[in-house]
Formats: sequence, C-alpha cells, structure tokens
Amino acid sequence: MAYDLKGSLLEVCTCKVICPCWVGADPDGGACVGTMAWNFDGGTIDGIDVAGLTIAFVTHIPGNVLNGNWRVAVYVDEKSTEQQEKALLSVFTGKQGGPAADLAALIGKIVAVQRAPIEFSVRKTTGTLRIGNVMSAEMEPSLGGTGELATLHDSAFSTIPGSAAYIGKAPSFKVNDVSLGMIVDLVGHSSVQGEFHFVS
Repeated sequence: MAYDLKGSLLEVCTCKVICPCWVGADPDGGACVGTMAWNFDGGTIDGIDVAGLTIAFVTHIPGNVLNGNWRVAVYVDEKSTEQQEKALLSVFTGKQGGPAADLAALIGKIVAVQRAPIEFSVRKTTGTLRIGNVMSAEMEPSLGGTGELATLHDSAFSTIPGSAAYIGKAPSFKVNDVSLGMIVDLVGHSSVQGEFHFVS
C-alpha cells in the first residue's frame, strides 16, 4: 500500500485572519467551521491514477485543532470512478499511513461521505472552491512587506505538512451543510493556499 500525490490546497474557515489553529492556538470564538480541499495535479494510490480529482472536508473543530475530535463531512469529486473514490478515501481516512493519516487521526467522527461536483481553481494567486450546493468560497492571499506572498513555514499545525502555506483572506465563504448542521455566510475571514507532496 502506497501513495504519491502532488497538488494544491485551498482552505477557508470561520477564524479571523490569520487562523490561530495553524500556530496551535484555540480557534477564534472557541470553535471553527472550515473547508479544506486537496486537488491532485498528479499522483497515484496503489497504482491508481487520481490526477485531476479533488477531495474535500467540511469540518467542525470543537476546540484546539491539535486536540482532535473533529466532525467531518467528506466530499469526493463526482468525476472519480468507484476505484478512484475508494483509493482517495483509503488515504484521507488514514488507512494508508503517511502525512494524510496524521490529519485523519484528528477526526473524531465522519458524519457523511458524499460524491459532489467540486470546482477547484487557482488563478495566479486567487482561489475559488465550490462543493455542489454545500459550500462556496473565494480566496486571496496576503502580501508581506516585500510584496511577496506571506507564508507560514514549520507551523504547529498544517494541512499540507512539509510545505509552505500562503495565508490570506476569503472575500466570501458560505456553507450550508445539512449533515453537519452548519450554516456560514462570512466575508473577510481566514484562508490558506499552498502546494503539497504527500508520499507514503
């Protein structure tokens, strides 16, 4: 069992800019509702090609991110075959070890697994993420003093461990997830973009 996955992350949540979860602090307001999505530019899972697909979590994090007990609705790209879907779920539910398993270990309960149309795009430095009629967001990065993208390295928590994360804000973030009982409609809250390379 092995995987080698490369691609991009888009993440947005109800915390203010910058999300304190990334530095190991408690989320703003004591809890966090967010979405994290991994899009695969290339890669295989046990020899199964998953290039061009996306998997996403809509999450409720009840306290400090490192304490786990997340409630998660998992959304698998509707373009995936049954074989591809099973392979992606095996990785992102922790069954295949590696960096994805470290994230999966923080999940207390998966409340639903659903197939959905997922729009994932990064144009220059602006990200767009839509999951069916459940979630939508626009994201833009923050700039550092030199005009370059502001980044986090070696943070206490990361959804793309081993890679730099570009911090920013979301001009729009909406969630209406029945499985989690979550409704969100916010402007100007935290977003994160980045690239990853996961290997097990």
